[in-house]
Amino acid sequence: MTRHTTDKPVLRVLGAMSGTSLDGVDAAVVETDGQVIRAFGPSAYRPYSDAERATLADALGLWPGPDPDPRIEAAQQVVLEAHADLLAQFDDIDLVGFHGQTLAHEPRGRGTFQTGDGATLADRLGVPVVWDFRSADVQLGGEGAPLAPFYHHALARHMGAAAPVAFLNLGGVGNITWADPRLAQPEAPGALLSFDTGPANAPLNDLMQARRGQPFDRDGALAAQGSVAEGTLEAFLDNRYFYRIPPKSLDRNQFGDLPGLVAGLSDADAAATLTAICAASVLRGMEHLPEPPAQLLVTGGGRLNPVLMEMLAVSLDCPVRPVEDAGFDGDMLEAQAFAFLAARVLHGLPTSCEGTTGVRMAVGGGEISRPSTPARTPA
Repeated sequence: MTRHTTDKPVLRVLGAMSGTSLDGVDAAVVETDGQVIRAFGPSAYRPYSDAERATLADALGLWPGPDPDPRIEAAQQVVLEAHADLLAQFDDIDLVGFHGQTLAHEPRGRGTFQTGDGATLADRLGVPVVWDFRSADVQLGGEGAPLAPFYHHALARHMGAAAPVAFLNLGGVGNITWADPRLAQPEAPGALLSFDTGPANAPLNDLMQARRGQPFDRDGALAAQGSVAEGTLEAFLDNRYFYRIPPKSLDRNQFGDLPGLVAGLSDADAAATLTAICAASVLRGMEHLPEPPAQLLVTGGGRLNPVLMEMLAVSLDCPVRPVEDAGFDGDMLEAQAFAFLAARVLHGLPTSCEGTTGVRMAVGGGEISRPSTPARTPA
């Protein structure tokens, strides 16, 4: 492990993430000063019920307006109660990083919208909460996503990597980070490049729910029984998104035509094709990296799909491994990232830069809400 000396106090930070897959809330503790990872703490998961998931799905794509939308209000209540229920189980916490639930993301249009009230959560928990991580980046011309790259850079240095490492997160949407640990600061020119690769688990999960009443294709079992519709795959790859130079980001439903593309396929062939679409998106994304990484570390639910992992392994020239092979927790990496980012916000450090979101300058996003009756205040 690489050791560094910093002048910022180390905090015990609890990060929470509710992703585009709508499966539930991850929470994890990181001990950090926002620059160096000192230790990893406990973690926990709180799944959404079917009713909660349906409420969130009903609000996807909605934006706040002058008149309250009951669907947004219902989604916000689900997010608040799920997070409060899970995060209250942790003790001895200095700070919380609360991402909320992304309902709409349109950085070149209306902006970005994560439902969830950090101020109310701070009062519920009695601990300061950092939230609304993305808005400042978007307001300064950035994509507002991905935001985990600064944490990925810290992980690459923590593991003592001597050459660039790529982190591939396969959640609802796929995103990749190319991190050069030879540069000490993540905002340094050339230290990071990150962007969304394309759809990942979300279309396949939606297919499984619609056709089989199951939340996901466990172990890639259905996809393994099917054949990829090559014409459908080629039609998908014609999307102009893949020709855009990164950084770039996606909304969960930006590829909303995918159900139609596989509508005429059997369940197994549709699952195989959507899995191949995810892998092909990553392959296209790899073409944008500054230089080939020494290894590709995969996090998120997609790493548990052996069919998808095999598609990646046979297509790429570098080793493809789950992040557990490097000693990290692939289920909790995103939650840990927002713990790390919360510490950076509190200490006045940037959380995104030109290489991660395309923002014009390194910027520290996030709003800090302190509880009315704090249980503990960070140093």
